[in-house]
Amino acid sequence: MTPEGLVRDHMIYSCVMGSRAFGLATDDSDTDRRGVFLAPTPLYWRFDKPPTHVEGPAPEQFSWELERFCELALRANPNVLECLHSPLVEHVDDTGRELLALRDAFLSRQVHVTFARYAAGQHRKLEADVRQHGAPRWKHAMHLVRLLASSRDLLRTGRLAVDVGGHRDRLLAVKRGEVPWEEVESLMNRLVAEADAAALNTPLPDGPDRARVEDFLVRTRRASAGLSGP
Repeated sequence: MTPEGLVRDHMIYSCVMGSRAFGLATDDSDTDRRGVFLAPTPLYWRFDKPPTHVEGPAPEQFSWELERFCELALRANPNVLECLHSPLVEHVDDTGRELLALRDAFLSRQVHVTFARYAAGQHRKLEADVRQHGAPRWKHAMHLVRLLASSRDLLRTGRLAVDVGGHRDRLLAVKRGEVPWEEVESLMNRLVAEADAAALNTPLPDGPDRARVEDFLVRTRRASAGLSGP
């Protein structure tokens, strides 16, 4: 089976991400699609295993195989966790609904480390842009501010919100380069400090519920193979 066939015929969940999911879309925004497919279990009995992810076949489309997606979500990968919380779901079947019902099983205090590490890497890239070109890539700066605010709020509330809500205008001003870099960088530093403070009393558990996720994955694999029982 081709990678495109896996995406076309075995998708369990797909959504729109990027600016459209974040509430930051403008007239020229792309439509970024993300999805999860379930490779049929018998494909794993061959020497050549199914791909862990597939780019395409549509423009701006990227999909993960279910097991890889769960692995990344258990590690609190920011992009994967946000995919599970997109407000713009385009397709979901019964297995996909089970996956969405596991959203809380993936959330833990680990998000503080992974989100902060990812944000620090993005911040360094922006600083390099400023040194080389005199200004950052403003779109990337906007998305970093959004991510830092989302991380802080997740640690405070235990809930991951993707849409920026009432912060849209301010974030789009950053994207247009209307906010001085020094002010944007100061805001980023403040959000990092607030996330650090929130992590001390976060309602999130110490770690994800790996056993619950693994039970779902094993049941799903067995059902795909036509097997029943434990």
